[in-house]
Amino acid sequence: MEVDPSLYNKDLAPIPLERRTWGTYNYASLWVAMSVCIPTYMLASGLIAGGMSWWQAILTILLGNLIVLVPMLLNAHAGAKYGIPFPVLVRASFGVRGANVPAVLRALVACGWFGIQTWIGGQAIYSMLKIIWPGVAGMAAGIWICFFAFWALNIAVIWRGIETIKFLEGIGAPFMLGIGLLLLWWITGKAGGFGPVLSAPSKFHTPAEFFRFFIPSLTGMVGFWATVALNIPDFTRYAKSQKAQALGQALGLPTAMTLYSFIGVAVTSASVVLFGEAIWDPVMLLGKFNQPVVAFIALIALLIATLNTNVAANVVSPSNDFSNLNPRLISFRTGGLITGVIGVLLMPWKLMTDFSSYIFGWLVGYSGLLGPIAGVMIVDYFVVRRSRLRVDDLYRRNGAYEYDNGFNPRAIVALAIGIAVALLGLFVPAVRLLYDYAWFVGFGVSGAVYVLLMQRAPVDAILPEWENE
Repeated sequence: MEVDPSLYNKDLAPIPLERRTWGTYNYASLWVAMSVCIPTYMLASGLIAGGMSWWQAILTILLGNLIVLVPMLLNAHAGAKYGIPFPVLVRASFGVRGANVPAVLRALVACGWFGIQTWIGGQAIYSMLKIIWPGVAGMAAGIWICFFAFWALNIAVIWRGIETIKFLEGIGAPFMLGIGLLLLWWITGKAGGFGPVLSAPSKFHTPAEFFRFFIPSLTGMVGFWATVALNIPDFTRYAKSQKAQALGQALGLPTAMTLYSFIGVAVTSASVVLFGEAIWDPVMLLGKFNQPVVAFIALIALLIATLNTNVAANVVSPSNDFSNLNPRLISFRTGGLITGVIGVLLMPWKLMTDFSSYIFGWLVGYSGLLGPIAGVMIVDYFVVRRSRLRVDDLYRRNGAYEYDNGFNPRAIVALAIGIAVALLGLFVPAVRLLYDYAWFVGFGVSGAVYVLLMQRAPVDAILPEWENE
């Protein structure tokens, strides 16, 4: 394959069939390992703290994950079919140079998540040290030392490559579910069983009150995995078959998210029974128990889960995205280091102030950026191109995806309009509903605009001559 060095390196190259070794179990365990983490727990506990009953919170999370599973599987198809990662796939719609626009937007969101997960992991290490070495609580720099120690551990794992990630997910998933269920059993026992824990009613007295909270919450649930819904080809490019990746994801994502969310819901509800308030941060909750052994084991479990999720969900994609900016100079490893640095600069400790800023600020806000990208990508691949790509042209200039000097202005315009409409409600109170539905609005607007604009595109830019049937 003749390629342009500015568009190609070994990390971005298509994965040959003989190296596509991931089966159904790998994808199911990937989702279990990514779902069993503190941000998932906080997602559920935040809904309880916001006033939902336990069953309202669980149904909201389940519905959100069933919705996001649809774009997840649609974007996964191209990765499994052609063996290409997200930043290469997006060249088909945005152009070989224009692809950097959505790739960098996606990467910056991933950097924010990397910082959040690393901050949480650092807090867990700090809490463990206080159990085994109480004097550390008086160290002013203790939390920061733990934060950067966990940061270094994440970078070390990604430095070893994608196969290390596959190994971690395979062994970590079953272990983490067992620890989560053990924690659930222990704390509900302390609170008097599931009866008292799950008996608290919803704090919303009218349907209007409920839906004012439910609508942005559902968008937040979709936004939670809107990042991976874009870059899922980074993982499905290793799939043995379409069936393997689709079945593994369909089994793993909604099941794992709902189960671990239930643990978060039940444990947070138990905190109300035991302490009179909903404590949404599990690290803070564990600090309230005078059971050093149990707390220490639980914190180790949370730490392992955070490492698994952070590396798989928040480093693989931006590493590829940054590599795509200049493949000759930025390798997958270098991209991972860039991700780590930006994750610190985004000050994750400010993004996790409380459940409201986490769900309605962070999750809903960035969903307005990622929904439009998903809209353009999916309608381009399935509607405009009918799932047919000329892979060689994705790696060279002046091919089918050159458009206007490497940029597809139609995709850029569609993306900009979708983001503008989705985020308009953040600044204009009269149309707040647009922001509350940011991902859905952005997806629909950008997808529709893109299809209309591409009707005027040259035929060869849509289906190269050799593919026309």
